[in-house]
Amino acid sequence: MEKRLESKVAIVTGANSGMGMATTAALADEGAKVIMLCRNEERGKEALCKLSEKADRKLELILCDLGDYASIRHFARQVKAENEKIDILVNNAGFISLDRQETKEGLERQFGINHIGHFYLTMLLLKKMGEGSRIVNVASGAHKAGRIHFEDINLKKHFDVITAYSQSKLANVLFTRELARRVKERGITVNCCHPGAVATNIGIDRESGFGKTITGMLKPFFLTPEEGARTAIFLATDEAVKDISGEYFYKCRIAKSSKRSKDMRLARKLFVFSGKLVKEGTQAP
Repeated sequence: MEKRLESKVAIVTGANSGMGMATTAALADEGAKVIMLCRNEERGKEALCKLSEKADRKLELILCDLGDYASIRHFARQVKAENEKIDILVNNAGFISLDRQETKEGLERQFGINHIGHFYLTMLLLKKMGEGSRIVNVASGAHKAGRIHFEDINLKKHFDVITAYSQSKLANVLFTRELARRVKERGITVNCCHPGAVATNIGIDRESGFGKTITGMLKPFFLTPEEGARTAIFLATDEAVKDISGEYFYKCRIAKSSKRSKDMRLARKLFVFSGKLVKEGTQAP
């Protein structure tokens, strides 16, 4: 029996662990060729090896740092050169940190990776997407606490983890709304989702291991990565949503998002602002 994603090409960012790995497995099991975007070569190869234990999965690992414009451009060039069309893009990778960090371009790292990195990647890949292609942005209920600090986008004056993370997640929802509007005539759908409280490696310091103990203690109360990935997989594959675009989902249903996340003037402003950041290749003032 033919699988429903046979001959389809999918990309999953942050594919080496957690929800990204679960999403990769699910899409590959439906027959898609899945390109795994991972930042770290060692962890990417480990994930590829583990996922490849199921012999019929079509998987490819391509390294990319979403905090580095040159790395994003290199990834996009390779993908576009090797594939006629991209059918599914799941912007899953996420970053969170208690201390203020910056990307290579000088952007506050949560905004720079969670939003700008995915914005730039998506815009570079759009030419390879068309009728029936789907873009899924993994956002968060944290967007409800967020606002876009255009006057201090890098939060140099007032940084804290909640302000930074919620700003980046609000940006995910606003980007979804505006991009959906812009690509509607091309038959591309763009949706975002809140995965729920999921036990993943996000927030764990890879060097010191900080955060592992807390995550381990709370794990019984969290969703598994497979459970958290369900809505993203649903949006990427299900016929029920093939004509729905620009929406925010939770538990595979359209859900209530914040009033600010529905402000289309704000969405357009952020889209233009983001475009200038990636075009200029420099940090915001």
